[in-house]
Amino acid sequence: MRTNDILTGLESGEIAALARAISLVENQRDGFERVLAALHKKIGKGSTHRIGITGPPGAGKSTLTEQLVRAYRERGLKVAVIAVDPTSPFTGGALLGDRIRMESVSLDPGVFIRSMATRGAQGGLATSTEEVADVLEAFGFERILIETVGVGQTELDVAATAETTVLVLVPESGDGIQTLKAGVMEIAELYVINKSDRPGADKVKQEVEVMLGIRRGNAFAHVRPHHGRADGPMGGGVVKNRPSAHQPISPSEWEPPVLMTVASRGEGIAGLVEALEQHHQYLERTGKLAERRKRRLAARTRDVLNRAIRQWVWDETKAEDLLARRLDDVAAGTRSPYEVAAEVLEQVRNGK
Repeated sequence: MRTNDILTGLESGEIAALARAISLVENQRDGFERVLAALHKKIGKGSTHRIGITGPPGAGKSTLTEQLVRAYRERGLKVAVIAVDPTSPFTGGALLGDRIRMESVSLDPGVFIRSMATRGAQGGLATSTEEVADVLEAFGFERILIETVGVGQTELDVAATAETTVLVLVPESGDGIQTLKAGVMEIAELYVINKSDRPGADKVKQEVEVMLGIRRGNAFAHVRPHHGRADGPMGGGVVKNRPSAHQPISPSEWEPPVLMTVASRGEGIAGLVEALEQHHQYLERTGKLAERRKRRLAARTRDVLNRAIRQWVWDETKAEDLLARRLDDVAAGTRSPYEVAAEVLEQVRNGK
């Protein structure tokens, strides 16, 4: 399908055109920047909320995502899911599991699920994911869920493209809290202890709350002087220990809640949806949403420029030929990669 046909199809709301536009953008085929430029005027104009869902493998992120999709659909919202796979786009693996678990919602015309693969990429993944999210937002999806599959640097990059990041943990995560703290624990706005019907859920919840308290300077504010579930028994999908009218959020600072869910039974999902909505309202009320979008656009512009420069250097100059001629010297140790890179840059500066 030609670029003009894709743009026409997107204007008409054709799902086939949406799928082709995403493939065009993800694979950076000819015309992808024209599509993104045409759609840019529709970005940031509506009430779209981009939500990143990350956490260790086996935490139940896919089941939680499916439950969120159901909850948002019950509210009449159009939902898109981007499932990021850090292995292969063809072997299935975790993605096959995602699709099986989400099969019931994938048949809903108000739901669009797209799998993306890293294909070994690191630096460009966040940019590609965000560009795909732009296409989905321009198409009219009001909630975009970006689900990752681990807690490595790739997940940090992808989570940074979201407006709200949810870190999903399980009772067995307790021993890994200290390890996680230096990475993704620093960037989440909501923490979910999933599979909280398992032993140890209260302990992990307390550990996370203490860690968050240390960051805020009130480490033991949430800790009771005796054992027991701090938020009471869970019932009807309601989590009591969450932001509410009785627990006002500071207008200038968001305090990340730690929520308990059992996604396989839909328990705690209502509380999670409420907390997500409150965070989005907080961002809008404080002006942080517009601020984050501006920072994201600035970073995107730099990434796009770097991508264009990199492609130009290799495609339009003699850098590849020079590298081929110097490769034996580099392998022999008579030249270093840094010297060859400096030579390439010198040629580029001289217009060669």
